[in-house]
Order: sequence, then structure tokens, then C-alpha cells
Amino acid sequence: MNIMDDLKNRGLLYQSTNEEALRNRLSKGPLALYCGFDPTSDSLHIGSLLPILALKRFQLAGHNSIALVGGGTGLIGDPSGKASERILNPRETVEQWSLQIKKQLERFLDFKTKINPAKIVNNYDWLGSLQVIEFLRDIGKNFPLSIMLAKDSVESRLSKGISFSEFSYMILQSYDFFKLNELFNCELQIGGSDQWGNITAGIDLIRRISQSEDKEIHGLTIPLVIKSDGTKFGKTESGTIWLDAEKTSPYKFYQFWLNTDDRDVIRYLKYFTFLSNEEILELADQLAEEPEKRSAHRTLAQEVTVLVHGQAAMQRAERISQALFTGKLTDLSAGEIEEGLSDVPSTNIDNDQIGLVELLVQAGVAPSKRGSRELIQSGAIYINDIRCTNIEVTVPQLERLASKYIIIRRGKKNYYLIKFGG
Repeated sequence: MNIMDDLKNRGLLYQSTNEEALRNRLSKGPLALYCGFDPTSDSLHIGSLLPILALKRFQLAGHNSIALVGGGTGLIGDPSGKASERILNPRETVEQWSLQIKKQLERFLDFKTKINPAKIVNNYDWLGSLQVIEFLRDIGKNFPLSIMLAKDSVESRLSKGISFSEFSYMILQSYDFFKLNELFNCELQIGGSDQWGNITAGIDLIRRISQSEDKEIHGLTIPLVIKSDGTKFGKTESGTIWLDAEKTSPYKFYQFWLNTDDRDVIRYLKYFTFLSNEEILELADQLAEEPEKRSAHRTLAQEVTVLVHGQAAMQRAERISQALFTGKLTDLSAGEIEEGLSDVPSTNIDNDQIGLVELLVQAGVAPSKRGSRELIQSGAIYINDIRCTNIEVTVPQLERLASKYIIIRRGKKNYYLIKFGG
């Protein structure tokens, strides 16, 4: 299957400047394409995963993928999809974030293959040395104001206000496409559907400068991911799901995908995995016939966690999930306990010569000793997943996991982590 058919079958082909012409060009042999990623934080989040994997799909199909880190454009800020002006970050911060994002992108693309190695470039390399007069004369003159004002990314912000800096972002991104075409014969830019105006502006710039309306330059967008329940993709109650394991642990990452809504899971398998169409159809059948087994959800969580964090991290996340689900908490190491319960209330206890009643108060499980006694006697308290109904139990009598932890559960879902010795 060719790359265009694969994208279409997976629902990833949102819009193309000229699909027939692009298919034609792809049939003639490998082309160079790029996608840009601005360093707006020290890590990319899963909203960036779809375009990253699109670059990977093109590379696996034999094409030359270029990942562009926006060290220059990141100093300005893209108005696309934003209701208000972005905060301008210090140059040093953007430089550091650019390096970290470059390392993340290197996990997904193959730079060692001899056939079509991927490239990573930073647009600060050319934007940082621009001279304003020359840039306005040579590049700015190619952007009719009426066309710029009509672009969605600008038009949507006019009533709320947009600075000249953000207004000029389209020109800078267009110049990126021009430079990559000049340096690497890059013929295709891909991006999210909110980037359509910037992509087409880049195509127009290349054709104006080359003075050739027939120059073969293409644009393609993939859909922005929307959850079926209307909530924002990549957001949870505890915050954004990041690609950096230090910001979102592999366990939390795995759990995010495992908890995917049934209405979204097959679509996400198409979007975010490299499973074949036949494998996905089989999982869809299993979901329809035996939804309680959650085979599609587990497969999605496994595949995406391996892609982002590796096989070992995925297996660790599964081990933590299994232990927490079955109550086999003694199987977990200290690190796995910390990772699996990193988002639950945690309390350090220095004086462990106290009773369980007092411990529940100190840990915030109960508001008072009376409340503690009532919870214990009613059977609502579990210590390391074993129900405890004895109000006379003392902390020294309780088993410690990995020599330093006690896990308290109140009811079915409220967990509390107790640490001893700091």
C-alpha cells in the first residue's frame, strides 16, 4: 500500500493542496518533506505525536523526512489555534528547550539508515541571521496583506487582537519552507489542520520567488485529534500528557491510553500505531463482541508506550497496573510504587510509633480520630489492599512494602501513599 492510501485508510489525510498531483509525484520516487515543532515547553506532548508519526510513516515508505525544530519561530509564537497572545520566552530558555525537543524527535526517526536517513534542522540557523531590511524587501514583498488577513490563523484573532510579531509568524514559517526547498529540495510540508494557511503561504512564496506557478510544491494536513466526549485530547485531571518520562511517567502514559473511551479506541489504533488494517479490524471485532476484555485498549496502550518509551518501560507500566489492579502490591519495587502512585496524596511519617487511627488523620484519609474509627469499623479501609477492621492496630504491626511504604485505600478508588523515613 502506498503512503497516501495508508494515510487515507487511517483517517489521517485531512487536506491536500492537490491530492492527484501529490500522488503523481510520490509515484515517481522519494521526495523530501518536513514538519515543524516549536519549542513552547521543555517537552512535546501527545498532541505532537500524530505529526511525528506521520513523518515516520513517510520515512518507512521510503521518503526523506525532515523534522524542523523552531528555535527561531519559537521566539515569536504561532497564533494558530490560540485565543490570545503567547508569552514570549527568553532566548536562553528557547535554546534549551530546542535541544530537549531535538532529543525527543530523535527517538522516532531513523538517522542511521543508509537509504533515506532522516534529518533534524533548527530554523534559528537561518532566521537568526536575517537582516530586517533585506528580509522585508526580498521576502515580505511577496505577501499581499489581503491574503494574510484572510488566513484562518490571523482572521480568527483580529477581533481579539494580534501583535505584529504573531502576525508575521506566517512569513517566517513560509520562509522555512523556502529554505528547506533551497537546501534539501524539500517538496512537501505536513502539519495539523490548523497549519493549512501557513503551509499554503509557504507554497505561494516558493512559487513567487522561483517565478514558476508550475513548480512542484505540495502541502498536506492531518486532523487535529478530538475526543468523542468533547474533552480535549491529551488532557487529564492531573494535567497534560507529555512525551518526557520525567513529566509524565510511562505508567501514567500507559494508563492514559488504556483508559481511552470505547468510541475512540479503534480510531486511535489507526492514528497512533503501525498495526496493519487486518489487525485493527480484528481488534474492532473483539471490542464489539467482548468489550469487557478490553483487548483493543491494552493493545493501544502497549503499542504507543513502546513507541514513546520503549519495551522495558511498557512492561514496567503493565507490571505496576497489574499489581495495583489485583492487589499484589508486594510484587512492586520501591521505584514502581513511587511511579504507580505518584499522583495520589503522599505523606512522610517520621514517628511510626502511632496507631492506625492516628495515621489516617495524619495522612488526610479521615478528618478526625472519630472519623478514622468509623471508616475502619465500616470496612472502608484497606492496608496494602487488605481490609482492616481493627481500630487497635498500630503502625509497627503493619507490613511495609519495599521496607518503607504503606498504601492505604479508602473505598474503591481513593489511594494514599505513606512513606517512612523521609
